[in-house]
Amino acid sequence: MQQEQRSGAPGWLAWLLLALVWFATAPWRPLFDPDEGRYAEIPREMTVSGDWVTPRFNDLKYFEKPPLQYWATAAAYEAFGVHEWSSRLWSTGLAFACLPLVFAWVAWLFDVRRALTALLALGVSPYFALIGHINLLDAAFTFWLTAAVFAFTLAQCAPRAAPAERRWMLIAWAAAALAVLSKGIVVGVLAGGALVLYTLIERDTVTWRRLHVVPGLALFLLIAAPWFVLVTLRNPSFPGFFFVHEHFARVLTTVHQRVEPWWYFLPLLLGGALPWLLPGARACRAAWAEAAVAPAAFRVRRFLLVYCALTLVFFSASGSKLAPYIMPMMPVLAALVGAAGPDLARLARGAARAGGALMLVAAVGLLIYSARRNSFVPQAAYYWAGAAALAALAGAATARLAARRELALVVASTAIAALAWQCLLYEYAVIPPARSARDLVAAVRPYIGPGTALYSVGQYRETVSPYLARTLQLAGYEGELQFGLSEEPARRLSTPQFAARWSAGGDAVAFFDPGVWDRLRRQGLPGRVLAADNNTVAVSRL
Repeated sequence: MQQEQRSGAPGWLAWLLLALVWFATAPWRPLFDPDEGRYAEIPREMTVSGDWVTPRFNDLKYFEKPPLQYWATAAAYEAFGVHEWSSRLWSTGLAFACLPLVFAWVAWLFDVRRALTALLALGVSPYFALIGHINLLDAAFTFWLTAAVFAFTLAQCAPRAAPAERRWMLIAWAAAALAVLSKGIVVGVLAGGALVLYTLIERDTVTWRRLHVVPGLALFLLIAAPWFVLVTLRNPSFPGFFFVHEHFARVLTTVHQRVEPWWYFLPLLLGGALPWLLPGARACRAAWAEAAVAPAAFRVRRFLLVYCALTLVFFSASGSKLAPYIMPMMPVLAALVGAAGPDLARLARGAARAGGALMLVAAVGLLIYSARRNSFVPQAAYYWAGAAALAALAGAATARLAARRELALVVASTAIAALAWQCLLYEYAVIPPARSARDLVAAVRPYIGPGTALYSVGQYRETVSPYLARTLQLAGYEGELQFGLSEEPARRLSTPQFAARWSAGGDAVAFFDPGVWDRLRRQGLPGRVLAADNNTVAVSRL
């Protein structure tokens, strides 16, 4: 460890410390509606059914995304049991893995000190830390796509026709296949589109002759294709829904009702890069102006800048926009910041000031939001806001005290930033309206036995099923389960059909949309309220 400290390279103890802090709140933070509930429940149903080919959500076919994260989480469930932390293990783990990935790439092409700078830049990004701690598909997708892009650049920087070129290109093809299995064929648009644009800008097709297409494409298909073939054989309706509805329609139309203005991602990008905004702008300018060291040499930083620009433009032009979509930009931007070689201590101090100020504003802003919306602030929110503020102040102090010890500076600053943003997430979680069904299910669970019929009426609350470890009969609702219900129309239940079945008696518990429950209650539907929050009313038939 001492030798590693002298060289500036993080040793295993440093990485262990960062990993422990990165996962600090994963075992206790409740699952958020809707995404964390969805990506916890689908793998749980895989382990119950034993069918790892056809993903099911609430026991209905669910083809919106490929299965790699479902498989990994289901494997974690098999190994460790179904827990909040095991449901997040794959997504938060690969978000963390982006840190050593960026460090290794910059160290390989430049030097260790610049690699530490890149590690710091990515670790203190608020956007990366927040998205990376939520169970979404974007963190794993970002890791595999970034690995593919980095491996491609290493292949292009290797001597022509050398074994290293072939090795790195095969790694790039394999990582791209895993990215496809993580989130779909958008990989081809981002990585392939960046190569096309770079070629047009540089007027140089040498890179195309170094792709090792035949063995690379064979490896890509060997990894990515089997599931697509098998799931299509079992479900002939899969290709139309997955490729047309979930890819082309998502980008080209507003069918998913996630319409935002064209500039939607700009504030997110600025906030994510705020701790190093000026060094980041200088790094982008330097990347564009990068000079070739030899005729027809690959300009690696210019390529990465083209990739980032294309990612931003593509998702900004898309008809469907969600905040995590531009996450694949962040590791690459951090690598560009590190490659530009800004003063590490100065970057750390600036990041601590900007990140700390943003943290304090966000923590206080959530308290004010709760006071105005709910007319009160939960006591736990004060605790977590205070913890976030203390972490922000500790980050500022660390940046000054550890300025001469680069490894300690980077590890401490990254760890404190990760902890601070996790505290903010927890503050957000405890402020009403309820963003998880954990407390609701805990109150209802004593009234549910193995033979209790379970319904979800007028809604489907995604975190109910993983906390109950049961699926629900939908009534008067389709939502994102519309495709699954169209595949099995006999499982559709209208609200009048539910009311008739409910009124016939028997042991049953239903989770109602509050407005639907109020209407049915006024119409004479029997039942006893067991628990309720802002989003759901749990009612027992008995």
